[in-house]
Amino acid sequence: MELWLLNTFSTPALATVFVGGVVLLAIAGSLLVRRRLPSTVEGRHNETIGVILGIYGAIYGILLAFVIVAEWEALGVARTNVATEATQTAEVLRDASAFPAEQRQKVSEALGAYVHAVVEKQWPRMREGHPDPNLVNPQITRVYRVFQDYEPTTEAQKAYYSQAITNLGGVAAARRSRLATSQDGLPVLLTMLVFGGALVVIPLTWAYGIRSVKVQLMFVGAVAALIG
Repeated sequence: MELWLLNTFSTPALATVFVGGVVLLAIAGSLLVRRRLPSTVEGRHNETIGVILGIYGAIYGILLAFVIVAEWEALGVARTNVATEATQTAEVLRDASAFPAEQRQKVSEALGAYVHAVVEKQWPRMREGHPDPNLVNPQITRVYRVFQDYEPTTEAQKAYYSQAITNLGGVAAARRSRLATSQDGLPVLLTMLVFGGALVVIPLTWAYGIRSVKVQLMFVGAVAALIG
């Protein structure tokens, strides 16, 4: 469900729907409580509710901050993995420039096939949440075979050959990291705490009595918008 939403709608659209939806539900709940429980308007229990709301709000704020930081760091790791894989692939191609023309052509074709397979086959599967580690194995195996079949002769070729093999290992490592990161997500417990905390904090704002309807709706709406 999460991947479908992310792949179908833009970030502004998702933000509008989620924030707007939470605010509308919170306002509707507040109006319902004012109608069904008129005594809450008097604010007789505001002192107790205020303390509870403050405690829960602080704990929930820390939880949300932790989740946001964790997800932001995960996004940074994913970007780094992709950039590293692309950089190492380019380095392999540059190292191959010291090889004879025929060998350079073989390396270029093999790397090109690998890059196209990653972008055109593996990335779409990653978007769906089902990356197939074996999907581009034939392409990366072909790259390794091109180097295994080549025997450098001059000292310069040997030096660049060694460097190319090292960078090729970096490509494989970055690929494994990219695939692993694409399957990361919030643990079930944290997900439950995020949604469960919202189900606790927002209803508490309904019980906080404020005589003015406008002021209470502003209060409830602001808290709901922040959580949304």
